[in-house]
Amino acid sequence: MRMIDLIEKKQHRQALTQDEIKWMIDQYTADVVPDYQMSAMAMAIYFNGMNEDERSALTMAMVESGDQIDLSDIEGVKVDKHSTGGVGDTTTLVLAPLVASVGVPVAKMSGRGLGHTGGTIDKLEAIPGFHVELSQQDFSELVNKNKVAVVGQSGNLTPADKKLYALRDVTGTVESIPLIASSIMSKKIASGADAIVLDVKTGAGAFMKNVEQAKELAETMVNIGKSVGRQTMAVISDMSQPLGNAIGNGLEVKEAIDTLKGQGPEDLTELCLVLGSQMAYLGGAADSLEEARTLLEANLKNGKALEVFKTFVEAQGGDASVADDPDSVLPVAAYTKEVLADQDGVVSEIIADQIGIAAMMLGAGRETKESQIDLSAGLYLHKKVGDKVSAGESIATLYSNKAISDEVGERVLTNVKLSDSATEPTLVYDIVQ
Repeated sequence: MRMIDLIEKKQHRQALTQDEIKWMIDQYTADVVPDYQMSAMAMAIYFNGMNEDERSALTMAMVESGDQIDLSDIEGVKVDKHSTGGVGDTTTLVLAPLVASVGVPVAKMSGRGLGHTGGTIDKLEAIPGFHVELSQQDFSELVNKNKVAVVGQSGNLTPADKKLYALRDVTGTVESIPLIASSIMSKKIASGADAIVLDVKTGAGAFMKNVEQAKELAETMVNIGKSVGRQTMAVISDMSQPLGNAIGNGLEVKEAIDTLKGQGPEDLTELCLVLGSQMAYLGGAADSLEEARTLLEANLKNGKALEVFKTFVEAQGGDASVADDPDSVLPVAAYTKEVLADQDGVVSEIIADQIGIAAMMLGAGRETKESQIDLSAGLYLHKKVGDKVSAGESIATLYSNKAISDEVGERVLTNVKLSDSATEPTLVYDIVQ
C-alpha cells in the first residue's frame, strides 16, 4: 500500500477498507508515514467524513496501536463514564461511589487536566494522602473488594491517538466528528470497560456549541461502541453555564461530598442521577433506567453512597474524615475575595468558558503541562441562571494562594450577565442509546 493512494481515495469521497485503515495507523505510529501525509489525510476526513465501518475500523486500529487493559479478573460488568469536558464537571467524584453503592463495579482510569481546572486525578489529590498510582493487581483487588477504585492512566494506551491528536491540534482538523469520536472511544475501549456511558456537553463551555453537533457526536460514539461489542449509551447535557457552583479542585471535592449527602446543587445532583442510572442499568443492577434511578436516590438519602466514598478514599490512602468535615481536611486558600453585583437584576447567562478561565487565573488549572495546580484555588458561584441579584450582593467568592487581581473579579462580573428576566437552560437535552 501507499499512503498517497489512500489520501487520494479519501479526497474522492471513497471509503477506506479496514485493512487500509489498520495499515495507515500502524505505519503512522511506527513513524513510517510522515506527519505531512497524515495531515493531508486528516484534512480529507475533515471535509469528506467517514462512514460507520470506517469510524469503527479507525477506532479499533488506534486501540490496537498500544496496550489494552485487561479487567477480566474484576467480577461483574465494568462500566466506564466519559465526559467531553466542561467547567465544574464534578460528576466522576459523585458517580464512582454512588454507582458502586448499588453493586456495579467502577474501575475508573482518569487523567489530569489541562485547562480550566484539574482532571479527576488532580481533584482526588486534594484529599491528603490519596494516591492514584496502583498496580494492576491492587487496582483489581480494590474494585472486587469495594466495587470502586480510581487510578491515573498508565501504560502505553492508544499511542496512535496521542500522535494524531497533537497533529490535529496544529492543522485545524480538531473539529471533525469521526476523528473526535474515534479518539474518545479508542481510549475508553483500550481501558477495558464492558459498557460505556458518555456525557456529551453542549453550550458555551463545551466543545460542541449546539445541540445538533452534540447529538451527531453522541450517535457516532454510541454506534462505534456497539459495533465493537461494548454496551454504550450517551446523554447530551448542557454546559452553557458551569455545572454546580464550585470550580476548582478542593472546592469540587467538597461539593461532591455535599452531593453524596443529598445536599448538593440541583443541576449536579440531577445529572449524576441521569448518568448514574445508565451506568447502573448497563451494569445489571436494575431492569430499567427508572428502577436504577430509584436505587441511586435511596442511597443518597440513606447515607450508603457516602459510606462507599469513605471506604474508597481510605482504601487509596486518603483521609476519610474529609467526608465528615471537609473544611478542616481540604487545602485552604490564603486569599479570598468577593465579586459583588453592580446592579439589581436576574442572572440571564453565565458564560462557562470565561468563568473557567477566571478559575485558571486563580491557579485552579494548567495553562501548560508544566504548570503547577493550586489545589485550594478556584471560585464558588453563589448565583446561577434564573436567580435574582441585588446590587452589592456577592455573585461569587474567589480563592487563591496568590494575591487576587482585580482583573479576575472583573472577568467574573463581566461574564455573569444580568437582565430583567431569564430562561433557565435545559440540563439534559436528549439520551442516545
